[in-house]
Amino acid sequence: MQVTRGPGFLDQLDAALPGAVTGRNLEALDPWIEVAPERIAEVCQWLKRSSPVRFDSLECITAVDWHEPDPKKAAKVSWQPRIELVYHLWSTSARVSLVLKCGLPRWKDDQPGRLPELPSVTGVWRGADWHEREVYDLSGVWFTGHPDLRRILCPEDWEGHPLRKDYVQPVEYHGIRNR
Repeated sequence: MQVTRGPGFLDQLDAALPGAVTGRNLEALDPWIEVAPERIAEVCQWLKRSSPVRFDSLECITAVDWHEPDPKKAAKVSWQPRIELVYHLWSTSARVSLVLKCGLPRWKDDQPGRLPELPSVTGVWRGADWHEREVYDLSGVWFTGHPDLRRILCPEDWEGHPLRKDYVQPVEYHGIRNR
């Protein structure tokens, strides 16, 4: 059963949360909807508790850095630099998946070094705790409202976020040379 592939599902979501959905492709292999970043937590809450398909499981959250560090190549790309968050949801009872996407600026207020922010969904799915910590650690997204947002893979004193395309690997860490 693919309830997510019909207009009724999105009509209900749009009626419940007007303006929260900013894009969609329900015909994709993995159907997806794009959500306004500031509305992600309330959309997730609705999808879990109020939608006709109860998305009871958050499978993963990941981030994609849409950035081309080479200026010559950057001049030729058709997309704007951004960080895109991707949430994979699953409904156990309906056996239906859905992907949510949120686009964020690479830096808050276009100031390099200031991490973009997104509301945490740990209040919806407790398992989001570790997923959000991983995205914060590796891709540099700050999840507002997260109960314990700290590094999970890199040491606490690590500088930078290794999955950002402009990340520069340190030559040395605590006296240990990398190269």
